[in-house]
Amino acid sequence: MINRIRKRLHSGSRYRGEIMKDKEKVLQQFGRNAANYVTSNSHAKGDDLRQLVEIIAGRNRGGAVLDVATGGGHVANALAPLFKQVIALDLTPEMLEKAKSFIESNGHGNVAFVQGDAENLPFPNSSFGTVTCRIAAHHFPDVRQFVREVLRVLQDNGLFILVDNVAPEIQEFDQFYNLAEKARDHSHVRAYKKTEWIAMLEEEGFTVENMATFKKKFIFDNWCSMITLPLEEKEQLNAYMMGATEDLRQYFHIEQHGEQVQSFQGQSMLLTCIKR
Repeated sequence: MINRIRKRLHSGSRYRGEIMKDKEKVLQQFGRNAANYVTSNSHAKGDDLRQLVEIIAGRNRGGAVLDVATGGGHVANALAPLFKQVIALDLTPEMLEKAKSFIESNGHGNVAFVQGDAENLPFPNSSFGTVTCRIAAHHFPDVRQFVREVLRVLQDNGLFILVDNVAPEIQEFDQFYNLAEKARDHSHVRAYKKTEWIAMLEEEGFTVENMATFKKKFIFDNWCSMITLPLEEKEQLNAYMMGATEDLRQYFHIEQHGEQVQSFQGQSMLLTCIKR
């Protein structure tokens, strides 16, 4: 399995059929594990979520906000008190159902739930003053098209806040991390480097105002059980990470007990962007 994934990651080129298959994998993966994402600590909490809300609250935006790939609905839930209307969009119907239940249980009645594709947003041009997307873009087959769509639906000088897991700038470490993520979750496409994101956003018409990074500790068993990884694949992933070089072990802070990986550390990034 690991070698097969390695070949696919190294191939680089992506065809229309592969893109559609990736979207089907997202529907399957998140459809059967939707409830886990509502209760996931890394999604429900975190300094990145707190900072995202503080940035938006400080700008006093009001009006309507779009949360792309809302997942368990944690961003939409946190922003509901700040806006007249929140649009929570996700590709997966089951995820939207769980997000709706979670948000409405918190007393928010100003959130609308829309099934839609991040790369083909079902909204007119200049519909929103603020757009957010948190811990989701590594599942998108065509992130540049996603960036273009966010730019299209934003008003002039509109605010876009992107949060996502990122790969290291060192190529060997990038490949190790993305292969591990893909082996664990087949709907993972790619975690991009920080420099790749900044270049892409600015090339498409955004000004990146600020960047913050966050350490992310992954508890191996929880990380695997969250997406119900079969035991055989979990064991293969464990063997892959146990076989990492000393440089990789130190960079990712891989902790083990006997022959079992206990945890490792990754990184996420928050970018504050303005539509030029």
